[in-house]
Amino acid sequence: MSRAGRVTFLVILALAAAAVAAGGAAREVRGLWVVRTSLASPASIAAMVAAARGAGINTLVVQVRGRGDAYYASRLEPRPPSLAAQPASFDPLSAVLREAHARGLAVHAWVNVNLVADAGDPPADPRHIVNRQPEWLMVPIELASAIGDPKGEGFVRTLASWTRSQSAAVEGLFASPIPSGAADHVTSVVRDLVTRYPVDGVHFDYVRYPGASFDYSREALRAFRDDVAGELPRQDRQALERTERANPLIWTRMYPQRWEAFRRARLTALVRRLRAVVAARRPKAIVSAAVVPDPETAVAAKYQDWPAWAAAGLIDVLCPMSYATELGAFRQQVESARSAARGRRVWAGIGAYRLNGADTLRQIQEARALGVDGVLLFSYDSLVSPARGPDNLSRIGAQAFGQ
Repeated sequence: MSRAGRVTFLVILALAAAAVAAGGAAREVRGLWVVRTSLASPASIAAMVAAARGAGINTLVVQVRGRGDAYYASRLEPRPPSLAAQPASFDPLSAVLREAHARGLAVHAWVNVNLVADAGDPPADPRHIVNRQPEWLMVPIELASAIGDPKGEGFVRTLASWTRSQSAAVEGLFASPIPSGAADHVTSVVRDLVTRYPVDGVHFDYVRYPGASFDYSREALRAFRDDVAGELPRQDRQALERTERANPLIWTRMYPQRWEAFRRARLTALVRRLRAVVAARRPKAIVSAAVVPDPETAVAAKYQDWPAWAAAGLIDVLCPMSYATELGAFRQQVESARSAARGRRVWAGIGAYRLNGADTLRQIQEARALGVDGVLLFSYDSLVSPARGPDNLSRIGAQAFGQ
C-alpha cells in the first residue's frame, strides 16, 4: 500500500471510530422497552435509568402514550390516573430525558398509535377520546349491524364487553386510522410531542388493526362507500345505496379485495403523516416501529404493510416483535424480518419476559450472528421484577454487553 493509501485508510478508520463514539449508525443499539408503569414517580425513573446504564443499555424506548393518555405534559390528551399521586408539575418524559441524557443514553418516545384503552377498565376521564370521540373506535364485523349509534349510551359498553370476551386475540379498544378526525388527532399528538421534547427517536407501536375483522365502524364504512361510489355508474350506485339501508356491509361484500386494500392504504397514509411531522419538527430523530415479524401475516391479518413502509422510507428502523421462546423459531422470525426490511435497519425485539436469563442471552447472541443493528428487550419492567432476582438485568448486561 502506498503512503497516500495508508493515510486514506487511517482517516477512514478514524472517521468510523468517531461515528461509533458519537453514537452514529455503527453503534449497536442495546435497548429496553420501558412500560409506563416504571414512569410513575421520580424515584422509579431514577432507578430505571441507573439500572439500564449499569447493565450496558444505551437506548431507552419509553412508553409515553400507553392508552390514549400522556406520560408527559400534553394539551391534547389526559394525564393517566397512575400519576394522580404526583404533583401536577411532574413530567415523566422530561425526567427520563434529563436522567438518561446525563448518562449518555438515547431516549425514544414510545407511542401506542391505535390502541387507546383497556377493555377491562375503560377510561372515565371525559377528555379521553374513547369518551369524547367514540365514533373513532374500530368495530369488529360481529358488532357492525347491532352496536348502534356511537354517541349512544351503550356503544362503548357493548364494544368493551365484546372485546373482553375476545381478550386472547384483541388487546383492547382501538382507534381507527380511517376517520379523518382520528388521523388528525394522533398526528397532532405526535407533532406536539416532538416539537416540545428533545427525543432521540419516536417509536410507533400498535400501528395496526387488531385483525382482519376490523374496522366496520360507521365512519369507516361511510368512508369506503364514498371512495367507491364516485367511480360507479349512477344506476349501480343507487342500487347499492338502496341495499345499504338494510345491509350496511354491502359495499364491503361487493368489493372485498378493494376493502382490504382500502384499510391497508389508510393505515399506510397515517404512517406517512406521522413520519412527516417527525421529519419536519425533529429531523434527526429516528422513526422506528414495532412490527409483526412475519411480513405476510402483518400485511394480511393486521393490514400492517411494513415492507412497503420500509421500501418507501417511512420507517428508519424495523423492530420485529420476535417473541418466540424456541431458538430456531426466533431465528426464523428475525431472518424473515431482515429479508423484508429492504435494507432498513433492524432491531430485533426479544421477548425477555418469556425467557430466563440464559435464553435471553442466547437470543441476543443469535440476533447478533444474524447481522441485526441492535436488540430491544421487552421489557425493563419484567427483567427487574422481584421474581427474577435482584441482579437479573445486571447479569444479562454483564454477559451480553460486557458490563
